[in-house]
Amino acid sequence: MAIANPAWAGAGGRWPMLALISVSAFLPMTTWFSATAITPQLTRLWGLSPAQGAWITGAVQIGFAIGALASSIAGLLDLVSLRRVMGVSALMAAAANFCLLFVPCIPLLLIARLATGIALAGVYPPAIKLVSTWFNQGRGTALGALLAALTLGSAFPHLLSAQATELAWQDVILATSLAATLGAVLILWFGAEGPHSFARSTFDPRQIKTILRNQALALANIGYLGHMWELYAMWGWILAYIHAGAPGLGVSSPRILSLLAFVVVASGGIGSILGGVAADRIARTATAAAMMAVSGFCTLLIGLVFDGPLWLFVAVAIVWGMTVIGDSAQFSAMATELSDPRYVGTALSLQLSAGIALTFVSIHLTSFVAESIGWRWSFLVLTPGPLLGVAAMLLLRRMPTARQIANGLR
Repeated sequence: MAIANPAWAGAGGRWPMLALISVSAFLPMTTWFSATAITPQLTRLWGLSPAQGAWITGAVQIGFAIGALASSIAGLLDLVSLRRVMGVSALMAAAANFCLLFVPCIPLLLIARLATGIALAGVYPPAIKLVSTWFNQGRGTALGALLAALTLGSAFPHLLSAQATELAWQDVILATSLAATLGAVLILWFGAEGPHSFARSTFDPRQIKTILRNQALALANIGYLGHMWELYAMWGWILAYIHAGAPGLGVSSPRILSLLAFVVVASGGIGSILGGVAADRIARTATAAAMMAVSGFCTLLIGLVFDGPLWLFVAVAIVWGMTVIGDSAQFSAMATELSDPRYVGTALSLQLSAGIALTFVSIHLTSFVAESIGWRWSFLVLTPGPLLGVAAMLLLRRMPTARQIANGLR
């Protein structure tokens, strides 16, 4: 049961609520990469093949795509209390993650990861919509702050990996399961919708057709797909890329390499906040296009500095880390602004499920290219994604409907 407090509806109360929602989303989202952080230990324990090790993370992504798509078809986020969806889903993620301590075989291990992904599809999308109910003005900044928290969650496994010798793998699973449980308690007890709540809808499968026929929203979704083509492949393979370039960079310590990967991914938190501020003060589509233009250029530039010097490689990698995620929140914001108010949750779930599904292709394609020609130029296969996204944003910006974006700051 939420704690009712009319004061939260005032302008000053929206920032504490943003902090609460961000923490409540970040804590369960750590279960997404909990098993990824302990893959070396699980490999020794179960004798996992490289393909099975890759599926430890891949199963979560499949689960998330399935869960988000099912939620979109059912219109769940437009029918049910957002904080309840988040709270129950966080508890489910905690339970599925906790099962890793007891699974007796690899198939059940992967099923537990799949279930974790399905549960997390009930955490991230409703968090976006819930934040949006508190921010009519400054929505891009608010969602940027939410994405910053979730980006730190994505970087967290690399920090754990750097400390792997000091932690038992069971401790990682237990800590992330408890974190998810705490996130559920926080949102269920303190969470509430803001003064800008969206209209409730009734279940109607035809709403999917309505969303798909929205041309402005379709361009926003194309931009998001271009963004996602690049994002998860970069996040997923940056540590392997750094390891491959380590001899030329003059770094040999695995701990330093993991810390570098953590810094690169975590820098996206800064990029998300800066992107949100720029979108609300300058223009949302222009900010997203600029972020993708820079990140797309970095897919080339990172190969040029593959052999160092170290300081230049780090600089390029951090700029890439900031811009590769700095536009993400703006696609979510556009989905809330361009959708029928009755179906905002459905539109968000559909956007996220399609984006996560696409990451399977780019992740495996990047790996295939790396095996074929080496890591140095492997990230070039990601370049078409942000280029497509830039084109979609420029087209969207010219549409009259785009005036709905960012209160006219399209």
